[in-house]
Amino acid sequence: MSKRVMITGAGSGLGRELAYCYARQGCRVALADLNDEGCQQTALQVTELGGVAEVFHCDVRRPEQLQQISDTLEAKWGGVDLLINNAGVAGGGAFADLSDDEWDWMLGINLKGVINGCRIFLPGLQKNRGQICNIASMAGLLGAPGMSHYNVAKAGVVALSESLQAELAPQGLAVSVVCPSFFQTNLLDSYRGSSETLKTNVAKLLAGSPISAEEVAQRIVEGVDAGQFMILPHDEGALAWEFKRKDPEGHRLMMEQLAIKMAEKGM
Repeated sequence: MSKRVMITGAGSGLGRELAYCYARQGCRVALADLNDEGCQQTALQVTELGGVAEVFHCDVRRPEQLQQISDTLEAKWGGVDLLINNAGVAGGGAFADLSDDEWDWMLGINLKGVINGCRIFLPGLQKNRGQICNIASMAGLLGAPGMSHYNVAKAGVVALSESLQAELAPQGLAVSVVCPSFFQTNLLDSYRGSSETLKTNVAKLLAGSPISAEEVAQRIVEGVDAGQFMILPHDEGALAWEFKRKDPEGHRLMMEQLAIKMAEKGM
């Protein structure tokens, strides 16, 4: 019986590349996204690569939509073996400039959307002794300036994953949390922020990354298959995290200097 994988945010970017990786393994892949056209394009390629695709329109802020997907997959496939909570958006701006709406939007998708996915699919995953993979970010570990709502949301995903890992490991369920750095993707399509200078700078970092979304996806799949909890696809990200762990005061000072430079550049 082929592996059953559920991926949110599968209509583009990392979610699409993850779907392709599992399709090459002959998996059955459920693709969920608000972007119906993008999801259909992903599904076509999944089929060409040897997988089986099911497409769902889904806003991860809507638990009832995720529940409907879970019920459908339970009826068609007997549930899923792996849930990948990948759907996410990007944003930036100084804390003082962020509105309630921006906080609600960011936390609703990047954090509550992951919570919704875990909560709704958990009973089936427990039945199938499955796995959960939550896509966070190095932003959730390093706390860089100019993106506090994004940092908080991603740090919440890390904390949620740690809690789930502790609770579910005795039940035989594996949990992974992925913290990528910048890589070549379409994340800025969803970007909201008051500073165009900051958005331009992020765009340069994305474009200049030495690693592609396809490579990130492959490293994630390898980590999940190995039962790895924290997956850091970027070597420089792993080094930055190690530096913060060994020298938290040095990291704090480095972030302060970064904030000063950003202010000087109008970011």
